[in-house]
Amino acid sequence: MAEVLIAPSILSADFAAMGEAVKNLKKWNADWVHCDVMDGEFVPNITFGMPMVEALRRNTDMFLDVHLMIVKPERYVERFVRAGADLVTFHPEASEDAFATIDKIKSSGAKAGIVLNPDIPCSVAKEFVDKVDVIMLMGVFPGFGGQKFIPEVMEKITELKEMTKGGKVLVELDGGVTLDNAPEMIRRGLDVMVAGNAVFKAPDPCMAIECLKKGRTA
Repeated sequence: MAEVLIAPSILSADFAAMGEAVKNLKKWNADWVHCDVMDGEFVPNITFGMPMVEALRRNTDMFLDVHLMIVKPERYVERFVRAGADLVTFHPEASEDAFATIDKIKSSGAKAGIVLNPDIPCSVAKEFVDKVDVIMLMGVFPGFGGQKFIPEVMEKITELKEMTKGGKVLVELDGGVTLDNAPEMIRRGLDVMVAGNAVFKAPDPCMAIECLKKGRTA
C-alpha cells in the first residue's frame, strides 16, 4: 500500500508569516500545500485569491493543491494555474459547465479535480472519473477550519476507492482530519489527506505529519 500524501492546509498557518510557513512544510516532510480559496458566496467565508498563490509559489517548489470554493470557478481557473497551482479542484455544482472547466484547467497545464460536499453522493463522481486526476471528499461542510469530521463520510472513501479501482484517480479528503481518525482513512485506501489544525496547531508539526502518514495516533 502506498503511503498517504499529506497536504497541510495553509489556511491554518499564521497569515503574517506565510513564506516561513510554506518553507516549514517542506522541512516537516509534507507532500503538498493545500490552498483553500473561498469567495464568501459559495461558502460563508472569504480567504484569499491568486496573489496568495503567487506568493506561495515564490517561496516553495512544493506541489500546490488549490481548492476553489467559489461560484463560477471557470472564470478564474486559468489565472490560478498561471499563479502557480499544480492542481485545481472545484465543486461541480458551482460551475455552469463542469466538464468545460476541467478542460480549461488541463489545457492551462495543471491537474484537475472535483470536490464532493458531505451531502453529495459519490454517484455524482461517476461521470467525472475518466476526466479528472483527483476526486476530493469534504469531511465537513466547507467554510471554516477546525470543524469535527462527519463520520458518515468515512464510508464514502471506500465507495470512491471502489469506483476508481484500476485507474489513476487519487481520492483526497479535506476537513476534520485528526490523528485519531486518520488511521481508519488510511485503512480505507485514502490517497491524499488534507490536515490543517492537526499539523499547524500540533506541538511538533513534523511528528504530526509523520504520524498522519503512518496512521499512528502518537
